[in-house]
Amino acid sequence: MGSRDLKKFCPLKEEVRSTLETSIARLGLRARAFDRAIKVARTIADLEAAAYIEVAHIAEAINYRTLDRQP
Repeated sequence: MGSRDLKKFCPLKEEVRSTLETSIARLGLRARAFDRAIKVARTIADLEAAAYIEVAHIAEAINYRTLDRQP
């Protein structure tokens, strides 16, 4: 799923997008991590049967990403 598909199928509310952008910037992640975090957050939201991606889903996805970066 490319960036265009993410925008179409995974719309983000402004507060969710802001949280994601802030987290990506603070952790020094690349732009590619932005799309990956949305994909993981969408999966988490699907598991919870949520219609939209919420801040909690983004936070959990970012948390998994930071676990991957630890030595």
